Amino acid sequence: MTFHSHKITPFVCLFYLVCSSSSWAADPTVGVKVVSEAGAQQVLSAAEHEAEALHAACAIAVVDSSGILVAFRKMDGVRAGSPDLAIGKARTSALLQRPSAETESAVNDGRSAFVTSGLMTLRGGAPLMVGAEVVGAVGIASLDKDNDVKIAQAAAAAFASLSPGQAAAH
Repeated sequence: MTFHSHKITPFVCLFYLVCSSSSWAADPTVGVKVVSEAGAQQVLSAAEHEAEALHAACAIAVVDSSGILVAFRKMDGVRAGSPDLAIGKARTSALLQRPSAETESAVNDGRSAFVTSGLMTLRGGAPLMVGAEVVGAVGIASLDKDNDVKIAQAAAAAFASLSPGQAAAH
């Protein structure tokens, strides 16, 4: 009888460890909201509407919270370099979770490390928020940096006014 119990004991211990470990083990994943394609299209529309009101043709980029491009629009009359600038501004804003204008200001105030970081240190990027969570960003590149900021802010505000169920997806 003792011999038989010695064979079962390791299995009982293993069963106990597997079953009881779930009570103390943390979930190794995190749920993250990101801007959906539908939400990105609404951001593009809002940005284009504001750009038309300002008579400011621009390139418009929408990225998710990790800086990956979700949607893009290039209006007629935009400079050849504007698409790359718009994507860079959006990516910077998403990764740093703040307007790219703050990064430009930091560089202008002597924080030169940003220049070599691979981030776009120009105005015109704005985070897309659902509540207090950054779910993406929009980047604008036109001929005027002040218009870039106005368009990005208008697009981000339009996105924020959407209900979270429409704007973001898991």
